[in-house]
Amino acid sequence: MSHLSSHHQPLPAQYQTTDQGRASAEAYYNTNTTPSSADADMSPKLSLASTIPLTNSKYSMPRLGFGIYQSPTDVCVKSCLTALRAGYRHIDSAQFYRNESEMGEAVRQSGIPRSEVFLTTKILSAGGSPEKTYQKCLDSVKAIDPSEGGYVDLFLIHSPSPGAAKRKEMWQALEKLVEEKMVRSIGVSNFGIGHINEMKEFAKIWPPQVNQIELHPWNQQREIVEYCRNNNIVIQAYCPLVRNNKAYEENLVGIAKKHDKTTGQVLIRYCLQKDWVPLPKSDTPSRIEANADLYGFELDQDDMTTLDSLDQGPRGAIVQAVKND
Repeated sequence: MSHLSSHHQPLPAQYQTTDQGRASAEAYYNTNTTPSSADADMSPKLSLASTIPLTNSKYSMPRLGFGIYQSPTDVCVKSCLTALRAGYRHIDSAQFYRNESEMGEAVRQSGIPRSEVFLTTKILSAGGSPEKTYQKCLDSVKAIDPSEGGYVDLFLIHSPSPGAAKRKEMWQALEKLVEEKMVRSIGVSNFGIGHINEMKEFAKIWPPQVNQIELHPWNQQREIVEYCRNNNIVIQAYCPLVRNNKAYEENLVGIAKKHDKTTGQVLIRYCLQKDWVPLPKSDTPSRIEANADLYGFELDQDDMTTLDSLDQGPRGAIVQAVKND
């Protein structure tokens, strides 16, 4: 695969089939913006190999990720190996998850070249000083990829909750690791508009290349999503399956039956068609495989409209909605 080569593909795979698609992609690269939600909803050409370019970067990210939150250390390697065999090439960990090294070990055991797998981690809290915070991030890189020249593809600040001073300290540590080529891309998670705008005062790298937030039909966070689109920030969606809390919701079940798919497959496909990068999580091998089987069907406009209508705003969140003040 070429999504992590020294130059990204001329056009993402999902745009290569039609003249209209090629034109859309050319416009994307020429303007360095994310295709609109409407364009995403119209594109049935997504594949498991599809990638999305990262702003101000030569790298791209696979459009489907595999989340490993609460995946125990004795299970995590097996789950990651199952995901890699199923075709995932993007895994999402964090210091808080305590399974960074297991993620890296799975890649090594898989036999897949490191350059073909996109690995993410996150820092939740600063270390107590700029030097200690930098070391904390460096330790994550070494845990994930201890090889000579090892690196992490994406490193995020996990939450804005530590406060402005600590956010700055963590971001500057990540910028240093980018300069040292130990991290390729950096971003944020659970950041609202105010948090991202604040970064302009000190950041060498702005905008952040990614904002990872909770997204699904019941918590669509439209204000921050629009802001990220307007500022060329790729949007990752955690909890796309709503932790199975909505598996029996009438509208969702109806759409799943219509396409002869699981409700989980519908929810992940919905994210893809919204141009979000979903991070479904499971430790059940059959579900891991099913959650990657998304490309033989497309949600039509009626399906998307129905799912869009389920938005409950912040009260629909099961973890958190961002604060945009």
